[in-house]
Amino acid sequence: MGGYIEVRGLGRDYRDGKHSLTVLDQIELSIASREFVAITGPSGSGKSTLLGLMAGLDRPSRGSVTIDGTCITTLGEDALSAFRGRNIGFVFQSFQLIPTLTAIENVRVPAEILGDAALAARAPELLAKMGLSERAGHYPSQLSGGEMQRIALARATVTRPSVLFADEPTGNLDSAAGERVLELLLETQAEATLVLVTHNPELAARAEREICMRHGRIERIIERKRSAVGQGAA
Repeated sequence: MGGYIEVRGLGRDYRDGKHSLTVLDQIELSIASREFVAITGPSGSGKSTLLGLMAGLDRPSRGSVTIDGTCITTLGEDALSAFRGRNIGFVFQSFQLIPTLTAIENVRVPAEILGDAALAARAPELLAKMGLSERAGHYPSQLSGGEMQRIALARATVTRPSVLFADEPTGNLDSAAGERVLELLLETQAEATLVLVTHNPELAARAEREICMRHGRIERIIERKRSAVGQGAA
């Protein structure tokens, strides 16, 4: 069973001329396979930086991130891209769909990059699961925010990743659309570890663990009862 994450001594600094700003420091964290973890905290607390580092979207200044026994921190760019393509899905708050591609073409992109026709063939199935089969030929400009986020979720899961990261996945959505996206995210926990950043306390309360960030460090961790999905996967 994949999706186990280990973070050790993780830190991230940014330089502004002669000055150095530490936005993340001394992060120690282990996330179990198929666990649902929410990362919370005020703006500027380092939560999105932590998410990006764990997903391999950015490089740390120090420390390491290991996923399923592979230290992604030490991988070269090509090897990291290949690992991310096979093992990591990411849902952005701003959707990040390709505007010149239709919904179904957007969903297929990660599988096509891998050159995996079998995974690409999952696109219609995933669109149906998202309730968007009739939108397959529509472009992002023709879709609502909730529809675009569901397309983004389908795209992030088309390769069957062992870890799914999401950055404020309901932040740009109304309550009804946000609840639908959350339900679909929770369904992915049957196959993947789910780690998301959120400002929404109701969403965070659904997680098995809440990692509360402040000033670039973990302030506290709130443990909650393991979900039914998690128990079945254990």
